[in-house]
Amino acid sequence: MGPIALTVLIVVVVVLLIAARMSIRIVRQFEQGVLFRLGRVVGVRMPGFQLIVPVVDRLPLVSLRIVTMPIQSQGIITQDNVSVDVSAVAYYRVVDAVKSVVAIENVEAAINQIAQTTLRKVVGRHTLDQTLSETERINGDIRQILDVLTADWGVEVTLVELKDIQLPETMKRAMARQAEAEREKRAKIIAAEGEAISAAALGDASDTMMAHPLALQLRNLQSLVEIGVDKNTTVVFPAPLMSTIGELSAFLAREGQSAASAASVNGKAPVKAA
Repeated sequence: MGPIALTVLIVVVVVLLIAARMSIRIVRQFEQGVLFRLGRVVGVRMPGFQLIVPVVDRLPLVSLRIVTMPIQSQGIITQDNVSVDVSAVAYYRVVDAVKSVVAIENVEAAINQIAQTTLRKVVGRHTLDQTLSETERINGDIRQILDVLTADWGVEVTLVELKDIQLPETMKRAMARQAEAEREKRAKIIAAEGEAISAAALGDASDTMMAHPLALQLRNLQSLVEIGVDKNTTVVFPAPLMSTIGELSAFLAREGQSAASAASVNGKAPVKAA
């Protein structure tokens, strides 16, 4: 074999190796390949070892895994004219590899832009209180809108979550004052309910003591026993005024009757007080 033939053989082998290298493609398990032949889509290649025709065919690979896409903070004015900064995160995946390559140039950039505008539009339709308390409904609205818009791109949005809501400092202070006022209102209501229950119980107790006068005396004695535990304390405990006056009047009447009886027995007229 002459030098020219050897050179040709080496060139042929090199060309074959390059062609083989260009013809062999490995599609990974989480990918699909969209096969273009002379610029036309001829099919989808599944994971594994795939052969293509060099120069004629092109096989871009599309990942089918769920993609986490943060939505950067957006300055939004709510329906009640409060300026807030809202950031979120979206999760999406490609369900149709052909559409994701043919229908749109850059799927990730397109979803990022449409997610930002949708977030601004949906949050702007709600008041501040609704934005803070109804995040689940807002997440569902954003996801539903994105699903409709991205369906023609072969993309499915699986989840959208509001990640952070930044409020102005003046609004934070106003909300703090509102929360304090709400707490004070609840405390006053609870205290009033306690007073009402206590008053009702005292009324029942007073009715019982009116029906049983000795119950008041027993209660007084019990209080004295409780106070008498501390021997270093002098306690002035007033007796019931009306009952004391009544007992004193009865005592004086009994003494007057005794004196009158003694005088009649001795034959002397009772002496009347001037």
